[in-house]
Amino acid sequence: MDLAFLDPLYEQPGPWASVYVDLSRHTENMVRERELTAEAMARQLADQGADEATCRAVRDAVHGLRHSTEPHGRVLFARDGEVMLDPPLARRPMAGSTAHWASLPHTAPLLELAGEDPLCLVAYVDRRGADLELRSAVGSQDAGTVTGRQWPLHRTSSAEWSERHFQLRVENTWEHNAGEVADALVACQEETRADLVILVGDARERRAVHERLPKHLQDHVMETEHGAGSRLLDGEVERIRAEHVRHRAEDDLGRFLAAREPGPDGRARAVEGVPAVIEAAREHRIDELLIRPDGPDAQREVWVGENPDQLAVRRTELQAIGEREAWPARADDALLRAAVVTGAPAISVTPAGDGDAPVGGVGALLRWK
Repeated sequence: MDLAFLDPLYEQPGPWASVYVDLSRHTENMVRERELTAEAMARQLADQGADEATCRAVRDAVHGLRHSTEPHGRVLFARDGEVMLDPPLARRPMAGSTAHWASLPHTAPLLELAGEDPLCLVAYVDRRGADLELRSAVGSQDAGTVTGRQWPLHRTSSAEWSERHFQLRVENTWEHNAGEVADALVACQEETRADLVILVGDARERRAVHERLPKHLQDHVMETEHGAGSRLLDGEVERIRAEHVRHRAEDDLGRFLAAREPGPDGRARAVEGVPAVIEAAREHRIDELLIRPDGPDAQREVWVGENPDQLAVRRTELQAIGEREAWPARADDALLRAAVVTGAPAISVTPAGDGDAPVGGVGALLRWK
């Protein structure tokens, strides 16, 4: 997960309010339920010690979502009476709406609620061209139409020479249009950086387009026969997206497990456990952060200073390096802050299914100077 969008959170000191709002329920009582949620979130923050201005800003922001049709939810990060960031979620918060008041923004849930949301470029292909659509967990949008040659498109049943010649021209039209669609898909994928390309339509048209796509896209192309508007298509797209997330997590976890073994120079390219990952963060050596949110050490209390590389297992460690101010924080939130400011990505390895790694639920692939 690219965490660059979280940069604004670490340009201001804490404490921070982090409010995860569940917007997945769309009932006739939705507006009233969300008004009650707004009051409840403000009350929870106040009970945790948040200032009145920040509680009011959060209450007003959640109240403003009472008519929202978003499918999953939204997270609000606020401080000093202002909501600083409010990205949408790609999955609903399983615990419902929650509010947190802490020295650092509580960003760790984003690894599962907003991270690894594959963008799909869906092409509804026929002999005339294709309609293109972009799909993510938060909705879909039109991505344009490809219109190829419109004549001739249909075969005849005659065996006469002239009719065979006509049928050849039909074949040429189909082939030409498949090439036009493939070219448009390449351009659209490059522009949108879509993670997956899904071809929808009859088998022959799908295959004709698929074969014309460049080699570097082949591993990212899937086909489905379910038509536009079909519930089966929606389910198939979600299955393809979920498989992509799982494969990505498996690949990253596999690289991590291999990197734990010392290389030819005797140094391992990965560490695990809170103390070792904190040391790597202090030295700006995290190349990718791996977190299992339900791991026993992910919620462990550590100590942080004003700067992202000022973090330690014990408060005395910060004092020993001259840091006078220190605040308690969750290990996962502190490490995510360190990753963001050094440009390192982070990923939840929960979809990979291996509950034993990394140790304690926290690990990192390393960069070496």
